[in-house]
Amino acid sequence: MGEFFCSWFVFYADEVSAIVLDLGSHTCKAGYAGDDAPKAVFPSVVGAFDQMDVDDSDNAERNSGSGLDAKNNVDSNKGKGKRKLYVGNQALNFRRDHMEVLSPLKDGIVADWDIVDSIWDHAFRECLLIDPKEHPMLLAEPSSNSQQQRERTAELMFEKYKVPALFLAKNAVLTSFALGRATSLVVDCGGGSTTVAPVHDGYVLQKAVLTSPIGGEFLTNCLTKSLESKGITIKPKYSFKRKEIRSGEFQTVDLDFPNTTESYRLFSQRVIASDIKECVCRAPDTPYDESAYSNIPMTPYELPDGQTIEIGSDRFKIPDVLFNPSLVQTIPGMENFAEIVPSVRGLPQMVLECINKCDVDIRRELFSSILLAGGTASMQQLKERLEKDLLEESPQAARVKVVASGNATERRFSVWIGGSILASLGSFQQMWFSKSEYEEHGASYVQRKCP
Repeated sequence: MGEFFCSWFVFYADEVSAIVLDLGSHTCKAGYAGDDAPKAVFPSVVGAFDQMDVDDSDNAERNSGSGLDAKNNVDSNKGKGKRKLYVGNQALNFRRDHMEVLSPLKDGIVADWDIVDSIWDHAFRECLLIDPKEHPMLLAEPSSNSQQQRERTAELMFEKYKVPALFLAKNAVLTSFALGRATSLVVDCGGGSTTVAPVHDGYVLQKAVLTSPIGGEFLTNCLTKSLESKGITIKPKYSFKRKEIRSGEFQTVDLDFPNTTESYRLFSQRVIASDIKECVCRAPDTPYDESAYSNIPMTPYELPDGQTIEIGSDRFKIPDVLFNPSLVQTIPGMENFAEIVPSVRGLPQMVLECINKCDVDIRRELFSSILLAGGTASMQQLKERLEKDLLEESPQAARVKVVASGNATERRFSVWIGGSILASLGSFQQMWFSKSEYEEHGASYVQRKCP
């Protein structure tokens, strides 16, 4: 029977393309195996209401005539009372009274399964327009995922979504495959954290994995605080209206929404601050030094409300926090992070420490194959700076090579692209954890099928 199933499934998997899902701390990526980029990319946070608030706001919405995204609402009756969740770009861009913005993850690990469920549901039914019963699923997972988390994932996928087959693959392994390596050191600068993980022959060496809380969102917060200390406040898009008074001349009128939650205000602010960071920031060639950068030329950036701001030394100072976390203490408003700074290492130190935790025999190979991935890795000059610092600090015999995809899209989606490659390989088709195996052995079998 097993052999028959295997040959049937290999044939079946060829006919129906697998779905690849990567739920990161900043965005969720979803699409078809074999494609070169994900079809859907949307925030991995959701808007949430307690059901009592919902009834009031629904009436208000009917009055304001905005039925813009009724289809993106997910009623989540389980868990904390009765909640209504809003998922996806369109649903989150629409401001609602009392709507909180919540993340399902804490330190990269799922903390709220209700929200994860609503995100998967949105990806399948609204973005990809598929029936999950008909497609094998490959899910990316952090190296630190526990057995309990993996079993919960398998249960939800097989019981609720009734998928025919499932595979869980580690982020670092997928990045390695995306760049055509079986052995490498993966430096993943994501939204919520930075992870350095050694991959050997397609397996993560768990004991040497290191993480740091400094990711893209941390840098965005640093930039926001630094701008605020200079008297520049970023106005969220919902808080003003621009009226054209004469041709080409605009007037900005402030709008007041007292019932907007703090979490939604911050979410909307971060969207803009993140764009400023991506447009103007670049890693400095040498460690940041206040005096050397005090009189560099300013770079202009036009905010959505029409005011143009000038950004000077912050362009270099903010990215250098990745290399020198103690710089955080010099940013007004970031003092509450001062206590974590002593325990956080810079990128080059993390790479060296990680390689030193690995077997002597593979260190040389790891030094020559350091892969940069994640959204924050797209920052200008980051690759060059990391390579330069490592050359100065690594052993003489090591041939240091930092590799990153030529374009920012591939760096941003390297985990997803690795999953797309893996799930479409002919030789991979017998690796799937099938529904019949789940029914026979239970969720714990995921540990054997997806090591």
